[in-house]
Amino acid sequence: MSSHDVVELILRDHRRMEDLFRTMRNVEADRATALAEFADLLIAHASAEEDKVYPALRRHKNVDGDDVDHGVHEHEEGNEALLALLEVEDTASQEWEDKLEELVTAVNHHMDEEERTLLNDARENVADDRRAQLGTAFREARARYLETNCGSVENVRKLVAG
Repeated sequence: MSSHDVVELILRDHRRMEDLFRTMRNVEADRATALAEFADLLIAHASAEEDKVYPALRRHKNVDGDDVDHGVHEHEEGNEALLALLEVEDTASQEWEDKLEELVTAVNHHMDEEERTLLNDARENVADDRRAQLGTAFREARARYLETNCGSVENVRKLVAG
């Protein structure tokens, strides 16, 4: 399996997000730093998927276009939950814990669904070389977003406002 495979790259980000959730749930951890990394990663990851991966999968006959639309909808829900957490100032507060759990629920639900539908379909039906091309495009787009501080509360507000 090539490290350029778009499916593998997306899965690697999903596993990193789960690691960051574990850190954010830990009262002893530096939650603010973990959230900042998570916010950048979530926004860069989802934006790169919507720019480069979803349009290509939508054109593929063996990938369900409704699954792609649903993925975009779930990205919007994830962004709203992320914004709600970013706007809580005290990482030791109950409100922070509550908003974190809402974010975890939204994002885990999306990752689970995306892995079972879109990513499985892509792995089975999209040729290796095409997945590698998409992986390169995804990685480059993701890197460009990461350079722009895309997970800042100001930027997430803009995204949620649409």
